[in-house]
Amino acid sequence: MNEIDQVAQFRRRHGIDELIDVHTHFMPKNVMDKVWEYFDTAGPLVGRTWPITYRHTEEERVERLRAFGVRYFTSMLYPHRPEMAAWLNSWSADFASRTPDCLHTATFYPEPGAASYVAEAISSGAVVFKSHIQVGDYTPLDPQLKDVWGLLEDEGLPIVVHCGSGPAPGTHTGPEPMAELMRRYPNLAVIIAHMGMPEYEAFLDLADEYPRVHLDTTMAFTDFVEADMPFPEAALPRLDTLRSRILLGTDFPNIPYGYLHQLEAVERFAPDSAWVREVCHDNAAALFGLG
Repeated sequence: MNEIDQVAQFRRRHGIDELIDVHTHFMPKNVMDKVWEYFDTAGPLVGRTWPITYRHTEEERVERLRAFGVRYFTSMLYPHRPEMAAWLNSWSADFASRTPDCLHTATFYPEPGAASYVAEAISSGAVVFKSHIQVGDYTPLDPQLKDVWGLLEDEGLPIVVHCGSGPAPGTHTGPEPMAELMRRYPNLAVIIAHMGMPEYEAFLDLADEYPRVHLDTTMAFTDFVEADMPFPEAALPRLDTLRSRILLGTDFPNIPYGYLHQLEAVERFAPDSAWVREVCHDNAAALFGLG
């Protein structure tokens, strides 16, 4: 049985007609090529051998997600330096216009004019933003982002934030900066990427405290991550308690295993089948107002 059939079997097992994946990557080709090159060389922010499983053309990657039954996905992209975010947003707007099942994604960087191009991205239809604190090497508390966070809070738009210290710590990663950010902007709709690994429990605490904090499953629970950054057994009951705030994310295509493995990893840690349905579809549908 091929992987497409196996994913279909997974969906049937849990009564899931369609998946919603809130953490997938589509970027301009030259940027994606650089990202893959970085993974190939096991750069310092990767820290280990990391083969890319779905090293295909953009069109092939879109079609693969559709074949897996993914009804909606994102184009997570992020700048690593100034004067890059607005250009990425322009590319992403074009990608969303020709890919109707992609949730129009945008990004930002702490720099003059950030609030202006974020407002422009919202006006052009962006429904989700990406902040990569590790790669961007910036603190979310940078004063140049004050108006950005305020705007996103006012608009109620979700922001996927890579803020945990996995797979390798950054200068500003960890729960403390995000805890302070939420104190300043308590109504931000934040999605903590990777379940906040490896500081899982601290980020679960944040979700306990703030009702608009969510977490995505990206790479969490997989054999690849469990070998070095296992999800704490003591925290397993909290997956049930916070079941409405956990969303499916995968990091497709930049994963060192098959898409099916992420789904089966979610299944393995699930308290029940209804939880799998909620995580793989219902929670994201509610957050983004999807049918």
